[in-house]
Amino acid sequence: MEETSFDLTFWVVFSTALHIVAFIGVTFHALQRRRNASATILWIFVAWSFPVFGPMLYLAFGVDRVAVKGLERRTTNQSMMARRDERLVNNGPLDAWRVDYRVASAELKNPLSRKLNLSIDALNPDHPLLSSNEITPLVSGDAAYPLMLQAIRSAEHHIHLQSFIFHRDEVGRKFLDALKDKAEEGVKVRLLFDRFGSTRAYLTGMFRQYKNIPNLEIIGWTQANPLKAQFQINLRNHRKNLVVDGRVGFFGGVNIASENTTSKGREAIRDYHFMVEGPLVHELQLSFLSDWYFMSRQPIETLFDADLFPPVLSVGKARARVLDSGPASPPGMVAEAFFNAIIMASEQILLVTPYFVPTSDLVKALRSAARRDVDVRIIVPKHNNHKYAGMASKALYEELLEAGARIFQREPPFIHAKAMVIDDSVALVGTANIDVRSLELNYETTVLFEDEANVGKLKQMIREDIDQSVELDLNAWLRRPRAQKLGENLAALMAPVL
Repeated sequence: MEETSFDLTFWVVFSTALHIVAFIGVTFHALQRRRNASATILWIFVAWSFPVFGPMLYLAFGVDRVAVKGLERRTTNQSMMARRDERLVNNGPLDAWRVDYRVASAELKNPLSRKLNLSIDALNPDHPLLSSNEITPLVSGDAAYPLMLQAIRSAEHHIHLQSFIFHRDEVGRKFLDALKDKAEEGVKVRLLFDRFGSTRAYLTGMFRQYKNIPNLEIIGWTQANPLKAQFQINLRNHRKNLVVDGRVGFFGGVNIASENTTSKGREAIRDYHFMVEGPLVHELQLSFLSDWYFMSRQPIETLFDADLFPPVLSVGKARARVLDSGPASPPGMVAEAFFNAIIMASEQILLVTPYFVPTSDLVKALRSAARRDVDVRIIVPKHNNHKYAGMASKALYEELLEAGARIFQREPPFIHAKAMVIDDSVALVGTANIDVRSLELNYETTVLFEDEANVGKLKQMIREDIDQSVELDLNAWLRRPRAQKLGENLAALMAPVL
């Protein structure tokens, strides 16, 4: 009996000591770098409140490896571009389309466009504004998938597809079968999926069924490797791009999943996607190749085949540029681009996002715009598929409504679109949500485009969503239950890690 009591006491003392040591370790590590105060306090609280589990969560999500991983990615990019230039020095510049179609921001006639693009030139010099693009807005998978599959089935040389989510369902298999068929015809096919976003398909072996197909290469994106003591699963590739034969491209918010299509008894997730032809396709191509090289480290000769960048035809009137953001980019690049767009608006801001948990600077910019009589309209889902992100979002509504912004909660189906339209002339669309994860952690693709006709089409799509929304009334919102307010404010404390 005494021996049993001794053993119990020993393990209680040992586990308590281990918990205290782990807590102290997390605390000191979290305080080594100045970051968002609420995030630091939250991680210290989690480490103390949840023995063993809390420190493990901190290892996986809280340790700031963004700077290290960003440096690794930048170094890889520089190496890739240097080797590319060396290989192609005798074949003319690879970026000939930039020479032929580059638009000087200082020469733009529209004052908003000129100022905004000049600011982005300083943030994102690697992707200039390019003319002569044809951009077609598409709504959800119902409109996007048929055109994407048509492009895949018409491919003659190569197909490059990347998606954050690739579901193990009818649509996922349809795309994989289409890629397999083209690979068997001799077309070079590369597929890049995010292992976190596509967890179920990855763990259940969906991709392994296609691993031994000649000409078909499949890689799962991850920057976590437990064998190397790398537990960071925060740095995800959130891009959803498709490039076929270097001539047609697709980008936007639509993942590869059946939930993006309408079927009996179910409406498609509401989302915005875009088809593009013109020089912007080569910018998307460079984006894909950069991601592929980072994960594969394949010989540069296999990645910069001249056939990947065929001569560009002038096919449209849209001026457009890519903003590739992530840990390898200048810190806060896309957030600053959004911020500059908001403060430069003079008439209207239409903002659509499923996850609205912006930085304090973006909140202040939106409030300031509303107070100077800019028509600020924010469209968010009425029912969010991420409960705590939705609650954290609602904690911000009061201060925005008081400033004069209008908030619309879109009725189901869930709206997953990401778009910002400034006045009547500029649109920012792509994969980036208005939250810390997209603005600071994820690898995202945002496209700025200027084209009166297609900006008008995008505005019409947003108006359709507004028509399917319930506008919040400030007085009614102030009367919501106190328990709801407390829950929202509690969730807002977790905003830096949502």
